[in-house]
Amino acid sequence: MWGGLLARPWARRVAMIALAALTITLFLFNLRRTAERAGRAAERLETTEKANDVQRRMLEAAARRPRNRDDLLDRLRGGGF
Repeated sequence: MWGGLLARPWARRVAMIALAALTITLFLFNLRRTAERAGRAAERLETTEKANDVQRRMLEAAARRPRNRDDLLDRLRGGGF
């Protein structure tokens, strides 16, 4: 049945146009999915960078803290806070 139908020139042309339309549609859907994945990856990267920045600031603050009570008293007396 398909062989007899595709033997006609107009049927071959319709089939080629349908295949081209299907190909373009699938390409556009794939392009949309790729853009969504890229957007999620960018958002994940931004969140990770924010978390790393917060952690870095916390580590810097911890490095500046007084080591014991005597250091704390010296900083309080010296106006270091």
